[in-house]
Amino acid sequence: MTSPSRRPARRLARRLAGALSLSVIVLGATACSEEVPDRDTAPAAADTATDSPSDEPTQTDSPTDDPTADPTETVVPLYFVGDTPQGPKLFREFRSVPDDNPLMEATALLLAGDTLDPDYRTLWPQVEISDVQATDGVLLVQIPGDGFTERPDGMSPRAAMLAIQQLVYTLQGVQQERVPVVIKRGGSDFQLFGIDTESPFTNAKPLGVLGLVNVTTPEQGGVVTGDTLEASGVASSFEATVPWEITLGDEVLLEGFATAEGWMDKLYPWETTVDVSSLDPGTYRFTARTDDPSGGAEGAGPDEDSKEFILE
Repeated sequence: MTSPSRRPARRLARRLAGALSLSVIVLGATACSEEVPDRDTAPAAADTATDSPSDEPTQTDSPTDDPTADPTETVVPLYFVGDTPQGPKLFREFRSVPDDNPLMEATALLLAGDTLDPDYRTLWPQVEISDVQATDGVLLVQIPGDGFTERPDGMSPRAAMLAIQQLVYTLQGVQQERVPVVIKRGGSDFQLFGIDTESPFTNAKPLGVLGLVNVTTPEQGGVVTGDTLEASGVASSFEATVPWEITLGDEVLLEGFATAEGWMDKLYPWETTVDVSSLDPGTYRFTARTDDPSGGAEGAGPDEDSKEFILE
């Protein structure tokens, strides 16, 4: 079994994994290559503001069975960027932050690119965000400076929109509401990365922005004791099949598959218990993938997500 977590977030994330259910439209071979929609084609606020992000932990959840849990902290989802065969997409990590202003604390981690998983990163350059608050039915982001009105060198139009969605998905997940995000700028030019900020931003259609498989447990760097590894996450994979493997370097030591609760119309929870009694203590990598029934003959290949864990 997995050991008690080093962070309050870990045990809670493990309990939440079985209840995760993203409101996500599955990417087919063609849909996977779709660009992040621009402002003209992004969903209107009326289409999304009432959607409940049921994949996120509620703010009342707390790891009450963990004696090390800090009652002054809360667990929130952050969305970072990882690579997929279809290009960069968003992947989620659960983190524990001080609960006095979790919106701002989560934003600070996002801006810093403070990821647990080294495969993830942030698309945000050094932009100053002075405050984030929920007010009047929106999430208000204050950017006091007038820098980065245009895209920085090397940022494509698609990356610019994905950076905005990285912030939108994170703030909506922390707030537990699909409410619009309003960005207020200093200066006289109200663009950010070349994108007009005078209108609110809503969560773009997920089919272009989220990776199709996400590992929740084991968490990156998590410690496992005993003979079993409890693995979980969400995926949208062919016939709900989520292949997994445990590797040491390039050697595949164990492999199998989990069965998600569904497929095709959104990301569904999956979980599996792996017998690791044959493995020596050490550091291993757990990788989950979407199933590829064509064996690589069609499409760009499977999406995957992986986490290193320590077996004691």
